[in-house]
Amino acid sequence: MLTVGLVGARGHTGKELIAILSRRSDMELVFASSRAMAGEPVSNLAPEARDGLTFEAMGPQDVAARGADAVILALPNGEAAPYVAAIEAAAPGTILVDLSADYRFDGSWAYGLPELYGRERLKGAARISNPGCYATAGQLCVHPVRDLLSGPAHLFGVSGYSGAGTTPSRKNDLEALRDNLMPYSLTGHMHEREMSRHLAHEVRFSPHVAAFFRGITLTAQLNFAAPVTLEALKSRYAEAYGGEKLIRLSDTIPEIRDGQDIPGAVIGGWSVGEGGRNATLVCALDNLLKGAAVQAVQNLALAAGLEELGGIS
Repeated sequence: MLTVGLVGARGHTGKELIAILSRRSDMELVFASSRAMAGEPVSNLAPEARDGLTFEAMGPQDVAARGADAVILALPNGEAAPYVAAIEAAAPGTILVDLSADYRFDGSWAYGLPELYGRERLKGAARISNPGCYATAGQLCVHPVRDLLSGPAHLFGVSGYSGAGTTPSRKNDLEALRDNLMPYSLTGHMHEREMSRHLAHEVRFSPHVAAFFRGITLTAQLNFAAPVTLEALKSRYAEAYGGEKLIRLSDTIPEIRDGQDIPGAVIGGWSVGEGGRNATLVCALDNLLKGAAVQAVQNLALAAGLEELGGIS
């Protein structure tokens, strides 16, 4: 039994993590840290949680002292470092999975997107950086054909407002989002840099948020150095993802609702331009699941040598 602690448990992703962990017979959530909900039963947020588990207000030293086999950090960007430092000092063998962007550019941390960058490199890893939700969708679209591209991949993404977290902002303000599509971070978005780094290919990314709660749709526009047929394009994705249980390929164009509440991603809508020099395809996934919680549990299971998809329905 792998004992697991969760820091930042009250967020949208924390709720999904608690649900997945509760469905596994080989992992046990032994503490859930949330200052805002301290003292409340965890089942108030996630009914699947075991009886008797309550939220606790825990600082970095408190988390390190608990001695869990693994800790998942589901904190806002910029807040992970004190927990990492405390755990490395007190319990360096603890497996850490960080859902923030804080270590996605650190080569000493394994970047955990198993379908693309290999499961072997995650086995036995003690420090794992979870990819972002948009970055997962974008890389799934680009990776199988990155060697064919003649220039940057252009990605247009729309996310539900749960992607903006629970801290009030304009991006999760339902009044501001009503009858609206909100562009933001028009250049240099963190996910743009993240995708470009790990794909080893330049990406241009335009993020938007809309007035639905969960889910992502991402449209990829790709230009090729040599003509590509529709059959050859689809074959690339079938070869890359044919054996992946969480990736579904579709001839129809995936929409937001196709990706909501499922543990994986749907890729499809293949369209090749006249002359075969450009193509467009779409990925839909749930930003809270494959874009966050599902991927974190996949990564943790692989690191600990456990069944990858346990608890992921």
